[in-house]
Amino acid sequence: MSVEFWFLIGAALVFWMQAGFAMVETGFTRAKNAGNIIMKNLMDFCIGTIVFSVLGYTLMMGEDTLFGLIGKPNLNLFTHFKEFIASPTDGYTDASYFVFNLVFCATTATIVSGAMAERTKFSAYCVYSAVISLVIYPIEAHWIWGGGWLSKLGFHDYAGSCAIHMVGGIAALIGAAVLGPRIGKYVTNREGKITKVNAIPGHSIPLGALGVFILWLGWYGFNGAAATTPTELSAIFLTTTIAPSVATCTTLVYTWIKNGKPDVSMCLNASLAGLVAVTAGCDAFDAIGAGIVGLVAGILVVLVVEGLDLKLHIDDPVGAVGVHCANGIWGTIAVGLLANPNAPAGLNGLLYTGKFTQLGLQLTGLVSVAAWAVFTMLLFFKFLKKIDFLRAKPADELSGLDTSEHGLPSAYADFMPAVDKYSEFGTGEQIVAVTGTTPPAEAVPVRREPSFNGDGRKFTKVEIVFKEEKLYALKDAMSKLGITGMTVSHVMGYGMQKGHAEFYRGVAVETDLRPKVQVDIVVSKIPVRDVIETAKKVLYTGHIGDGKIFVYDVENVVKVRTGEEGYDALQDVE
Repeated sequence: MSVEFWFLIGAALVFWMQAGFAMVETGFTRAKNAGNIIMKNLMDFCIGTIVFSVLGYTLMMGEDTLFGLIGKPNLNLFTHFKEFIASPTDGYTDASYFVFNLVFCATTATIVSGAMAERTKFSAYCVYSAVISLVIYPIEAHWIWGGGWLSKLGFHDYAGSCAIHMVGGIAALIGAAVLGPRIGKYVTNREGKITKVNAIPGHSIPLGALGVFILWLGWYGFNGAAATTPTELSAIFLTTTIAPSVATCTTLVYTWIKNGKPDVSMCLNASLAGLVAVTAGCDAFDAIGAGIVGLVAGILVVLVVEGLDLKLHIDDPVGAVGVHCANGIWGTIAVGLLANPNAPAGLNGLLYTGKFTQLGLQLTGLVSVAAWAVFTMLLFFKFLKKIDFLRAKPADELSGLDTSEHGLPSAYADFMPAVDKYSEFGTGEQIVAVTGTTPPAEAVPVRREPSFNGDGRKFTKVEIVFKEEKLYALKDAMSKLGITGMTVSHVMGYGMQKGHAEFYRGVAVETDLRPKVQVDIVVSKIPVRDVIETAKKVLYTGHIGDGKIFVYDVENVVKVRTGEEGYDALQDVE
């Protein structure tokens, strides 16, 4: 297999990471925005391809000009296509370089999607995708990989902790801060001071986990595609496996000790954090260095995700800033500290050689690239906000961007209803639009049906709400009691069990939707007390949340098939 063939296979793996980002972001946000998330991850690549073709690629990889600041623009892709795809005597074809750098550019763009999810106008995101792929990413990437001034100094960022992840993370941080939090994320008092932080759990941890596994697979291409020897490639695969594994285990232990239970979503973030952190020096670390990189990443991602939410009150639904910005910075610095001269890159890390040179170069590159990203992204997002082009309307945000931006009632159609569509936290009266003139008594009528004069027998409905796993035990017990008919429904219980604290990404979950079963039984001949005591005996475990029993008077029972009413209508179901 030729080296260039592997180079392109690696590029394909990086493209496949778009699916991973889409799944992580979809799973970590609410179902009512799933279609919008998918569209953003699709369009940032498609729009990016167009603008990168026209200008971005040559700004990045064109002939070095302006003292190493940019590449010289050209249209060779369109005007000299034969030469563009021709195999050179040394290196790869221009076409291979184009595809490879394009998929990396798309990764930078898509990082922002999750941090600004659920409240950004789709049109604004499309404009953002064009701008970052056209100018912002290509210029700083030229400094590092296109023969620019940082590459000439000796700055090392093998696969993009700085050029891609830190830049995308900075854009995510600034975008989320300028955009503001989702409605109901933070509760404020009359003075506008935030008094409470609400957890807004994502709707599908399995989707998020699938995304992480896809990204981890793609990362072997992300880090390894540029390797030119088996030794270099195997070393990169080794460090790319060790760092995320250590990071995930670190977060597992840390959140287990901190919250009493290991946090699933944080561990998924930790895997990505370890991958981000090892990316800059994947060819420069040894096994111990990769482990240290992962150890720090596993703690850093939790501290940043929780600090951003609980202290700075910047709403990042998927943890993009903690994963990409914080660990992109850490990974870039780690090269200067932990690079082993015996690794393929042959760099001199401070802790291995006592030399500060590489660390100084890493800090120089980091500060320069960060300054460029902060300046350009702050200017861009502030401008979009100024012209009221950035944030969706409150009503659109509440109903879900699938509906308001794409005309999609639900991304899941009949497969899975969006049960949380209108369950917002503390939304406040200011966002409730009253557009009609009908008086409340007519708009929401309350009526009581007239009493039914039957045969004088008493009918009672017993409604039992309990944990799903007790259904068949209850059914068998009721059958032995003589009850052969019941209505069973799956319901969602809304509330927080007393004394049962749970955390989502470090934030206490005060109310929660929990799956329950509701059984309705109408009885007349069988004593109601017998039904209640039997249910209590079957359902009781001594734990909060065993269930609740409601008892109602029933005025009449009508059997549709025969027309029988009252006591007679119940006889074949008791």
